[in-house]
Amino acid sequence: MIVGATFIVTLREGFEAALLLGIVYTYLDKISGRGHYHWVTLGAAAGALASILAGVGVSLLSGPLLDLGPDLVATVVMLVAVVVLTWHGWWMRQHARGISTDVQRRIADAQVTRRLWVVGLIAFTGVFREGAETVLFLWGLMSQTTISEWGGLGGGVLGVATAAILGWLIFRGGKHISLGRFFAATSILLMLVAAGLVASVIGKLEGLGLLPASATVWDTSFLLSDNASVGGFLAGLVGYRARPSVLEAVAYAGYLVVAGILFFGSTSRPHPSPRSEGALTSS
Repeated sequence: MIVGATFIVTLREGFEAALLLGIVYTYLDKISGRGHYHWVTLGAAAGALASILAGVGVSLLSGPLLDLGPDLVATVVMLVAVVVLTWHGWWMRQHARGISTDVQRRIADAQVTRRLWVVGLIAFTGVFREGAETVLFLWGLMSQTTISEWGGLGGGVLGVATAAILGWLIFRGGKHISLGRFFAATSILLMLVAAGLVASVIGKLEGLGLLPASATVWDTSFLLSDNASVGGFLAGLVGYRARPSVLEAVAYAGYLVVAGILFFGSTSRPHPSPRSEGALTSS
């Protein structure tokens, strides 16, 4: 089972898209631009549709690629997903605090040039970026193990719905919700998901003979098998392995160290003032 992992991924990505749309809607309201709401809605809908089409395209593409070898294709997909997920986490660490200011500046520029239809493009690019990343992450997760597509879809739908509710609460005055804590918590969970993908990549490379087979570190299959419901859930969510090899365990731990530095290390960007930080939660 990988429902928990798909839920976390779609929750995080969906919430970021919801925040972006909330910022656009809120700023338009402040500059008496409610008449341009329809551009934002159309842009967001187009971004969501483009993301769905990207998912369909990936599914159609996966068929011919599997002729190259299912394990090899799954390994490449998971590796790409880890790279993009790690880059995304680092980018958010560096730029999240300035997103609100950047979006408002772009809207202000559009207002000066009387081209407020640009807000639709802002909404489209934001939603499509998050949607495309979600498609890649979920494809990587699906490649990790044999799971029920309906189970993964259920977790994804629940994540998007939860993200939409949280985004609505933020911009309806839910200032008690800490964005910093939310992103910190989901970043930790995404690190664990990515670490599990890294371990899976190493395991498949060992199975393909591209890496030397290593000894088993421990065997807890008698206590909690990763093929069982609970063990499978933990396998998808935090990369649990009942019988990990030495290389898998080292790769898992090594990734957590590197990702921890990238996600939570010091950043050169200045801390925002309370006023600018509050821009994300203003209603």
